[in-house]
Amino acid sequence: MPELLKVENLSAGYGEAVVLQNVSLALDEGHTLALLGRNGTGKTTLINTLAGATRQHGGSIQLGNVALHQLAPYRRAAAGIGWVPQERNIFKSLTVHENLTAVERAGRAGSTARRWTPERVYEMFPRLAERKTNLGTQLSGGEQQMLAVGRALALNPRLLLLDEPLEGLAPIIVEELLRAIRRITREEGLSAIIVEQHPQAILAISDRAVVLDRGTVVHAGTAQELRERPELLDRLLGVARA
Repeated sequence: MPELLKVENLSAGYGEAVVLQNVSLALDEGHTLALLGRNGTGKTTLINTLAGATRQHGGSIQLGNVALHQLAPYRRAAAGIGWVPQERNIFKSLTVHENLTAVERAGRAGSTARRWTPERVYEMFPRLAERKTNLGTQLSGGEQQMLAVGRALALNPRLLLLDEPLEGLAPIIVEELLRAIRRITREEGLSAIIVEQHPQAILAISDRAVVLDRGTVVHAGTAQELRERPELLDRLLGVARA
């Protein structure tokens, strides 16, 4: 598989505060990366930095042949970044359908396939089809998360960034979202980076895994290795306590 994303010696944070220090990682086309670590270790900051929502102090981000670190956030979306932040950030004053069509018109420049249309999003998430005319404020938390994922897909991204997509959701919705994410990544072959506090759930559908601690990479390897060595996973996720 050709390499899609290459991050080299990335340092970033908020204002003068540096959260990430010399982070390097890579992801092949069609692969999924589980981004793990305890709370406060820099996972969300890394996702936000890829999307262009932090201050970058050094290093580079390459998406295919595009120097992503040189682009404004809206240009990163056009280059192929689909971002689902923790806050979801759906347009709550718009209907479900308006949320999807608003971003569809701003989809990736040069994308001819238009694989992810609103209709395909509805097929992926039947709950959204049933609530097509509902405003964002009228959706449950799980439905808002589905809409946030669907809105990112409507951009027809090359790389999907999911920041704790299962957080605070009912078990039945968690299972529904996991099935959808598995289909998006495994069956549809969309590359993704997923931050999640439930590592085993995400490792099961990931190819690679990176563990952060104090803003640096402390482990990088296959997801299978961490699935099959729970003692290693426990030790890595306990690094911050040491």
